[in-house]
Amino acid sequence: MELPRSFEGADALPVDAVPAAVRAAALASRNSGEPVGGYLYDLAAANERAERLVRALPPRAEVFYAVKANAFPPLLNTLAEALHGFEVASVSEARLAIAAARRAGKTPRLVVSGPAKNPTLLAGLLEAPDTQDDTEITINVESILELHRLSRAAVRHAPTTEIPVALRVNPAHSPLKIEHTHGLTMGGVPSPFGIPEPEIPAALRALESLPGVRFQGFHLHAVSGNMDAERHAEYVRGAVDWAVRTADAHGLELRTIDVGGGLGIPFEPGPEFDVAAFGAALDVPDETELILEPGRWMAGPIGWYATEVVDVKHAYGEVFVVVRGGINHFQLPTSWEIRHNFAVVPIDDWPLGLPRPSAERARVTVSGELCTPEDVLARDVTVGRVRAGDLLIFPNAGAYGFEFAMPAFLGQPPAWRAALTRPAIPRPASRVDDLSNFR
Repeated sequence: MELPRSFEGADALPVDAVPAAVRAAALASRNSGEPVGGYLYDLAAANERAERLVRALPPRAEVFYAVKANAFPPLLNTLAEALHGFEVASVSEARLAIAAARRAGKTPRLVVSGPAKNPTLLAGLLEAPDTQDDTEITINVESILELHRLSRAAVRHAPTTEIPVALRVNPAHSPLKIEHTHGLTMGGVPSPFGIPEPEIPAALRALESLPGVRFQGFHLHAVSGNMDAERHAEYVRGAVDWAVRTADAHGLELRTIDVGGGLGIPFEPGPEFDVAAFGAALDVPDETELILEPGRWMAGPIGWYATEVVDVKHAYGEVFVVVRGGINHFQLPTSWEIRHNFAVVPIDDWPLGLPRPSAERARVTVSGELCTPEDVLARDVTVGRVRAGDLLIFPNAGAYGFEFAMPAFLGQPPAWRAALTRPAIPRPASRVDDLSNFR
């Protein structure tokens, strides 16, 4: 399949599908002196979504935002106010999360995920000054070797405590099938993620025998991008039942059950994931904490990617809208089977004496500035009119946008990022080396 998937002639979004504040910020960014190419985030909307999800969940259910989805510090600061903690997968993410929690006046609480936690990563998590003192860390362990490595790191770098461990389980049978999602099945299939269910007894025996670590619970993240709240609640109930039965069978005190994220968002017209119905269908066992790790659901709808049309090219019966950014800014459309539509924001001013190529009522493919035919953001979208100098704005770009891109290829300037609440005009980086300034 050619990615991104074709829109098969469907219309581009109307301009009023983009909130007026987003359009205004994108237009203001034209004053930076470089072609537009960056992200805009609505932090008030992020706070609203966080509070809505927390309200919908039953007691003892807690929300740890998946930092990998969007690590923009102002967003983390906003979410730290409303949520219980953060899910991280690197020392860098841990430091960002801890800083956000402390700004909010909260004890930093982290769960650490990832299929390849090497000794350097584990040591870095345990010995970094940021993670000392009051920070609470649970490690989601994904193999018996990783468990041994964590034990050695704990004995060396945190000798006065035992590190809480949740064993990540790859269940023998997936609780959800891929046809119920817009994302990925990550459990019940051959995968590098987690410990296969038949190996869990051996992992528990190793955990009991090793110094510096203690059993905290289980982590079962089986699917991403699910839009069916009823089915997702069914999955969570099944995960809870499995965790309780397994802990009881081994005589273990079950403190946490981490069911990952997996809450989806509609990239095309359709109903939202019903968080109220989802929360109402859950029940958390006494003395146990249920952890959810949403990333895309939390951040996706609060972000927009804006890019300037550099050229419009007609080639052998097809029309290509070439934009300032591409997969070096916004790679998500070419990575998963997700179609990202866009709105055209017309720009009337144009330099005198320059030709201004355009297309009217035409199917277009949106391509980027990189020297590869894979640099495509949308295929076969029908636009009313688009001209060089206009802006394209892609909604639902707040998750796995900036973080998921490939900014080093060709050394073009990376995307800028700005919160809508900021009064200053976002200023693009001048080269890839400046990328750290936007983290």
